[in-house]
Amino acid sequence: MLRKTQELNQTQREVIDLLMGFEEKEKLSHKKLASRRALHARRAIEQRMEEKALQETISEPWLDD
Repeated sequence: MLRKTQELNQTQREVIDLLMGFEEKEKLSHKKLASRRALHARRAIEQRMEEKALQETISEPWLDD
């Protein structure tokens, strides 16, 4: 009886360890996805700012001299 309880406890521990590992992987996956989205958004903003600055530079009358 004691051995069966110990085996059950071992099995329960293994299941808990697996679930915790799965949750950690899920959290990490969500974190990576959020980082990629933030990077993509930041790069899009930078690109827009570069395009705007270039457009302003091009439209300046420095060629009229």
